[in-house]
Amino acid sequence: MALHFVRRHFSRDLGIDLGTTNSLVYERGRGVVLREPSVVAVKNGPTREILAIGEEARQMIGRTPGDIEAIKPLNAGVIGDFNITREMIRYLIRKVTKGRPFFKPRVVISVTSQITDVERRALTEATLWAGAREAFLIEEPVAAAIGAGLPVHEPSGNMVVDIGGGTTDIAVISLGSIVTGQLIRVGGEAFDESILRFIRRKFNLMIGERTAEQLKITAAWAIEPTEKMNSVVDVRGRDYISGLPKEIQVKASELYEAVQEPLEAIIVGIKTLLENTPPELLSDIMNKEIVVTGGGSLMRGLAERLSKEINMPVRIADNPFDCVVLGIGQTLENISKYQRLFIAAKKAAT
Repeated sequence: MALHFVRRHFSRDLGIDLGTTNSLVYERGRGVVLREPSVVAVKNGPTREILAIGEEARQMIGRTPGDIEAIKPLNAGVIGDFNITREMIRYLIRKVTKGRPFFKPRVVISVTSQITDVERRALTEATLWAGAREAFLIEEPVAAAIGAGLPVHEPSGNMVVDIGGGTTDIAVISLGSIVTGQLIRVGGEAFDESILRFIRRKFNLMIGERTAEQLKITAAWAIEPTEKMNSVVDVRGRDYISGLPKEIQVKASELYEAVQEPLEAIIVGIKTLLENTPPELLSDIMNKEIVVTGGGSLMRGLAERLSKEINMPVRIADNPFDCVVLGIGQTLENISKYQRLFIAAKKAAT
């Protein structure tokens, strides 16, 4: 009886949504067990010593001395630093498997739909080095569609728009595969940067990334706000001219203006994909809905704006932030059913 328990305990597998902004981990049989910012604090120098990873490193952004750099391993969905990325993956695996030193999980990790062969090999090698016994890759739009409850295995068109931190991955999926896809190097962080630049340009106020992100979440609209919706928020930062602390008031209508450029880029990407979608699948999508996932989908009024622009029904998925990791989790819970969806797999050397 005891031996049977040990085998079950050590056979659990992990799914990792390795994002530009945040990383989430799903453990088979337990669900989502970890959420961490995708940030690594590194001490500059010949050895580039890693000081902190995850939430501890995120707290250092904008607060580090000159010899410490808080960096993100992934930039717009692309691995910027291979060594830092594999340290991030190892950190995630170790944090979940703490107390189980001999546990070498099978790991499924999400990647953008436009990943290159070189990037695939690099990521699978990094995952094996980090402690996995076997590594699989799955495309983010496919995982997001599964997590959103779309019938991806059916012979009909399903369209998903996954707005992550660094990219927006748009895909039409049928029979478990991406029929046509579009990757845009614009995501939630682009909205933050647009707000940051707008505040500096209009008010001569310098704010940090975290302040810009908070403004996006709490006050920005994807549709032009009415008088009733046009709330005012207080924003603190540093005056660009005097260098002294300063507080201003910003209207929701001004933040709406600030986010238009990245929003338009996503809209153009969706329209381009629809133009390249086979008529039969396009008809299927029109009879259903375009589903939007990812943390970037949480901007208020986004579904309404997209629906108006493309003249098709659009809905935000339930729990959009977790759709990718929940989709990966479903593949782990029934790996024999979903294994053909994996685009790469490799076992650790024995």
